[in-house]
Amino acid sequence: MVDGGSGDGDVSESEWAAIRGRLRFGQVFTGTVVHVPRPGAIGLFVDIGLPVGGFVDVLMLPMTAERWPAEGTVTGFEVWWADAGRVQIRLKPVELAYLNEDFDELMASLHPNWRSRVGQPMDYME
Repeated sequence: MVDGGSGDGDVSESEWAAIRGRLRFGQVFTGTVVHVPRPGAIGLFVDIGLPVGGFVDVLMLPMTAERWPAEGTVTGFEVWWADAGRVQIRLKPVELAYLNEDFDELMASLHPNWRSRVGQPMDYME
């Protein structure tokens, strides 16, 4: 078994592969923020209804921690990454209020073609 992050429990490697196989870049889930370990510093954990936890990296969130969604907040999240080695679904907030103010500029330098990847299966993007 491998650690399922903030999901409901552990999943096997084959279960993780099956979950990843169904995920698409940009796929939207409604999720609940379940843990914000260090506001402004790390990111936050999200329950998106799968046995694998979701995580939003600090780089995706507003620079001011007061603007981050609080624990218990229910909102939309897009699948951003899910690699084979880490059993965790990386997410991006859908609501602009919860997204880094410089997101477009950041993505222009790091991942300029990210929009063309929407709809691609996660295992295709390795």
